[in-house]
Amino acid sequence: METSILIALMATAITAGTAILFASLGEIFTERVGILNLGAEGMMLVGAVTGFMVAFKTGNPWLGAAASMMAGGAMAAIHAILTVTFQANHVVSGLALTIFGTGLSGYLGKSYIGQPLPNPFKPEKLGVLGDIPVIGPILFQQDALVYLSFILVPLAWFYIFHTKMGLNLRSVGENPGAADSLGVSVSKTRYLYTIIGGMLAGLGGAYLSLAYAPSWMENMTAGRGWIAVALVIFATWNPLYALVGAYMFGGIDALGFRMQIIDLQIPSYFLSMLPYICTILILIITTYRARKSGIGAPKALGVSYDREDR
Repeated sequence: METSILIALMATAITAGTAILFASLGEIFTERVGILNLGAEGMMLVGAVTGFMVAFKTGNPWLGAAASMMAGGAMAAIHAILTVTFQANHVVSGLALTIFGTGLSGYLGKSYIGQPLPNPFKPEKLGVLGDIPVIGPILFQQDALVYLSFILVPLAWFYIFHTKMGLNLRSVGENPGAADSLGVSVSKTRYLYTIIGGMLAGLGGAYLSLAYAPSWMENMTAGRGWIAVALVIFATWNPLYALVGAYMFGGIDALGFRMQIIDLQIPSYFLSMLPYICTILILIITTYRARKSGIGAPKALGVSYDREDR
């Protein structure tokens, strides 16, 4: 009985962490080119409401997921225009994007509140893999977007660290002047990966409204965008570590929910705070370790680039 509870908890941890994982992957791409985007929460919300609206109207969750990525990419393009072209402050632009996304999603989704999605993403057993003891129920009895995240993480890791395009990506974030002198277009590279990051954040939002809790409600991300931003620091801008961190946060979230069900006389407010308390603690530990090991953020993160200043 205890084993089955543990398996169910671990499977739920993956489900609960997938939205954060998508957003974290997007933020890694964005920050690797030197763009700090604190608008993940707003992009996730706009992605969530757009994906739900399209899936509700068409009955096709895949169209909803595609629409959410386009919406997230459009939001990120606004951030890119402000920070790359007009060299606005990255923090101010990102915060404005979150505020704008929160208001826009609330306005667009007002008439959809409380309406269930007729055809959401549902868990599907992945052939004989789903029958493997312990591992099968945890990893291979999930929905299609979870399987997509399993593929995206190693692909993102390989792309960033083992391809020429990934090298260009990292060089723009570390030393844009040097990258520019070697013929890499800093502006185009930053535009490209900022928009890709927004698309993945939008997909993270869509996961919430199309799979995790197939419905729409205002502020349904509940701070997951901010956790995703913090998780990038924990992961040291590495997609593989982001996978571990996302599932860890998902496990904390799932554990808090299960503790409420079994009624351990712990205040529900404290259980709701658990993921955010852990976020703060992990950030403190990660920052301390980064100072000792010398591993830190991309050197040009948050710094606008003007080739005339070289």
